[in-house]
This record gives sequence, structure tokens and C-alpha cells, in this order.
Amino acid sequence: MSAAARDTLPAQQRLRITELFLSLQGEADSVGWPTVFVRLTGCPLRCHYCDTEYAFYGGQWRAIADLVDEVRAFATLHVCVTGGEPLAQPNVHALLSALCDAGHRVSLETSGALDASGVDGRVVRVLDVKTPASGESGRNFLANLDAPRATDLVKFVICDRADYEWSRAFVTERGLAARAQVLFSPGHGRVTPRLLADWILADRLPVRFQLQLHKILWGEEPGR
Repeated sequence: MSAAARDTLPAQQRLRITELFLSLQGEADSVGWPTVFVRLTGCPLRCHYCDTEYAFYGGQWRAIADLVDEVRAFATLHVCVTGGEPLAQPNVHALLSALCDAGHRVSLETSGALDASGVDGRVVRVLDVKTPASGESGRNFLANLDAPRATDLVKFVICDRADYEWSRAFVTERGLAARAQVLFSPGHGRVTPRLLADWILADRLPVRFQLQLHKILWGEEPGR
């Protein structure tokens, strides 16, 4: 679709997109699978460890139908809609449903600061819980965790011992591990993976340790 045609689309049929690319999923339950990533532009949070600041601004308006066609052209089952913060654009719900309708296995990576209750039930929701080291722990939308879906994954990025102890208490006090799959990930360059693994094992904490596969393979290279 031409730029002129996109500009005349009704607002509810388009999204501002930073990038769309094929890579290996680096996190969560589908780690290692070839995955198309659709990165939406914009985020209301400013986490200290953010590695996608380039997605805060700019981007291009894209028709939702064109995005689905472009994803389909990769002939890949898995699709991850991410950001920025994808839920900051209300039209993301139409994209998520359209991708599911097209037969893809769709995941949504969200900061956990916005209401995710309206997300299509076929979508795997990867919900961040912002820890104190992020600088945004006061923004957690806790209602997202009141009744998690069976497919939800709840992720904590751990940057230091204080973050770990805060997260351990958060998980324990809410009985979260019995209601959702909980992921603990070491903040890249903030705490060594070995140290976080030792903390989890010492406490017999019922959480899943994860590394960011894409960081191991490609470092900080954007679009990977």
C-alpha cells in the first residue's frame, strides 16, 4: 500500500511501527523458535535498563492488513508483537486478532503497566513486573495478575540482590508461581547469570530461570 493510501486509512486500521523482522525468539516459552517480531513505536515508561529506546519515537504508520501480509510472507508460525509498549496503541488489539486469525501462534510482550485484559484469548501474554531497579516499579498494573490466564508468563528482570529479594517476596506473597509461569531473567550487564541462578536454587524458588538468547547471539545489535 502506498504512503498516500495509508494516510487516508481510518485511524483504527493502522499502527505506528518501528520495525518488523525475523529472528530467533530469545525469551519466554517459545525461546529458540524462528519468530517474526513486530515492534510498535512508543512507550510511557522509561526503565533504566531499557534496550529499545530507539522505539520510543518515530516509526511509520502501517496498515494492519499490510502488516499481516508481511508477516505471512516469512512463512513462520511464531509472531511476537512487542515495543516499546504495544498496548499504548489501542489498535494493537486488531493486529493481534488478525494474526491469530491468519493461523499464527502469537505472543505479546508488554511492560505490565497497562491493562492487558482486552487481549485476544488466543495470544500468549508475557507480562513484565517492573522491579525497583527499573525505576518504574510504581507503574505495575497489578490487576493483570489477579486472575492470570493459563498461558500467561510473568517476567521479572533482576538487576541486583535488592531486586531479587523484592521479586521473591512479590512472587511468594501473591502465590504467583502456582497461578502462572514465572520467569526470572538477569538484567543484561547488571547481575551475572550464575549469581542469579545460585540465589534461585538456594531459596528453592519455584520460578524459571531464563537468559536472553538473542543477547548471547547478537549482543546489542538492533533488530535481532
